Amino acid sequence: MVNHLRGEIEADLDGRAYTLCLTLGALAELETAFESETLLGVIERFQSGQMRAKDIMAVICAGLKGAGHECTIDDVASMKVEGGIEGYIAIVSKLLNATFTFEDDSTQ
Repeated sequence: MVNHLRGEIEADLDGRAYTLCLTLGALAELETAFESETLLGVIERFQSGQMRAKDIMAVICAGLKGAGHECTIDDVASMKVEGGIEGYIAIVSKLLNATFTFEDDSTQ
């Protein structure tokens, strides 16, 4: 079961349910992969809509690693997702939203 408070999501990859989470280490890996000086640069890359297939694979791989799964970009490249490219984009969007959306519990 995923823990939404930790930014975890569940995604179906190759017909199997996986937990994905962008930990601090996974985010640092994305900064390197995207040759970005800052985390904001990574976020802006996705907000601009300038995603490459390699970017999508990098985010999914980082999310899998952040949740404790061993994988490589090549592993992700061979995984199938329902809905094709739109399915991959939906996973990345959901993962980024889970990572960078904060709920304010102070009012409760």
